Amino acid sequence: MSDAKKDFEAGAVDVGKPEHFEQVAATAAAEDHQEGPLEAIRKHKLAFIWCVYAIYTLILASFDNQAGGIVLGIPQFRKDFGTAFAGDYVLPAKWQSAYSGGPVASAVVGSLGSGFIADKIGRKWTLFMCYIIIFAAITVETISTTNAIFFVGKFIAGFACGGFITISMTYIGEISPLALRGVLTAAAAIAFTIGPFIVSLVVKGTGAGTTRWAYRSIFVSQYAVSGLGFCVLPFMPESPWWLIDHNKTDKAVRSLERLGYTGQETEKRLAVISQTLEEVRKETDGASFLECFRKSNLRRTMISVAPMSIQALGGVFFVAAYSTYYQQLAGYSTDTSFILGIIQQVLSMLGNITSWFLIDRVGRRPLTIWGMVLLTILLCVTGGLAVVGTTAATKGTVALLLIYCYFYNVTIGATAYALLTEVATSRLRAKTAAISLALQNSLFTMWAFVIPFLFNPDQANLGAKVSFIFGALAVLSTIYLWFCQPETAGRSYEELDELFMKKVPARQFKGYTTDAEQRQQ
Repeated sequence: MSDAKKDFEAGAVDVGKPEHFEQVAATAAAEDHQEGPLEAIRKHKLAFIWCVYAIYTLILASFDNQAGGIVLGIPQFRKDFGTAFAGDYVLPAKWQSAYSGGPVASAVVGSLGSGFIADKIGRKWTLFMCYIIIFAAITVETISTTNAIFFVGKFIAGFACGGFITISMTYIGEISPLALRGVLTAAAAIAFTIGPFIVSLVVKGTGAGTTRWAYRSIFVSQYAVSGLGFCVLPFMPESPWWLIDHNKTDKAVRSLERLGYTGQETEKRLAVISQTLEEVRKETDGASFLECFRKSNLRRTMISVAPMSIQALGGVFFVAAYSTYYQQLAGYSTDTSFILGIIQQVLSMLGNITSWFLIDRVGRRPLTIWGMVLLTILLCVTGGLAVVGTTAATKGTVALLLIYCYFYNVTIGATAYALLTEVATSRLRAKTAAISLALQNSLFTMWAFVIPFLFNPDQANLGAKVSFIFGALAVLSTIYLWFCQPETAGRSYEELDELFMKKVPARQFKGYTTDAEQRQQ
């Protein structure tokens, strides 16, 4: 039996002694603020490793999301599932909408459902359910021979994808050390580039084939990616935040030990979690979805949700799902478009890696706002070149969309995930994440049904001129962020709770001195 466990059972670590826990929590919080990222990795190796595992599970969602869009660029897929048009094969717009919108719609249900289930049975068992669902979906996708069957597979996969994202982001926010919270939540976004990168490599190798395996290879490869994560899942520690919130303090001690905390470190971490949850209980009557829209929680929910929704309004769905198809329509060969797809994912990964070094130094607020200004300019220029329509201008649109991928992942593509986990109150983190992802996926669903009719050559044939729509929405989003987005970098959850309870204006967050900070001095 560990020393921390003995102390707990002997009463030395007693969540019922608020004066003791307040003192220990203040000491632990002060130590957290003094840690740097490298020191935090050395000191909390296991917590860091399990955060990386949670990031890995996000690859499963991004893999399936990308697979549903990139198959449109595979000639054999369009031949098997589409109809002849102008000497080629085109997938009917209604099925394009269904393939894109169906899984995103089911992801809305998956996000909300997993947020509810995770608060009932825990993060770990909810992930287990997501794995079972994704295996079933992969099987249906692989064996499908008609649009209807393929749609069923994609629709089932959406439930799992929504769950993976909700639970993984919640878990990272709960177990990551303060010094690594910004980096790790931003790094979570790299999973949304690694999955598509793997898909692009598979398509480059098999996409030019003339049999069903030209596209089936994508779905078969998902078994390996998902299987590896499933094998590691039994060893994953449950979130100590969830355990303490459900009065399972003895199990929380064991969980903290499996996350690498020992002796007094375990006691301090218990104190921080218990103290934070106790303060939150004063502001929340329960942990239902309705609680997210009451008192100060309403403001926190809006701020958590907004950046993820702005991602959906800022054109990333169009760039991610239609870039390969657009490149082919612009005159690039199938092989060249696949190579450009790989370049796009490499730029996205490099952008996310760049964000790791900026998100704490520059801050969430300026990186998000000025990033949106830059993305707005890129979108408007892209639309302008599409209007010109010359060969050189068309190549310019392709180049700008690649540049967009880099800067998107440097800025709001990374900061939105940090803000999602940081701003939500501790007891409602899973449900807030579920609401945020559900709203984002609802917007993605809308675009999935609308874009094919705006973009396709057999419909409105706007092509890259749809960038004007996203540019206009990006302008409105930037204005909102300027007035409403607070700076959360370097703040403990206790400090953030205080800032929101005191209704500190968003633009005053950075310089405000909290009572929690004064206790640490």
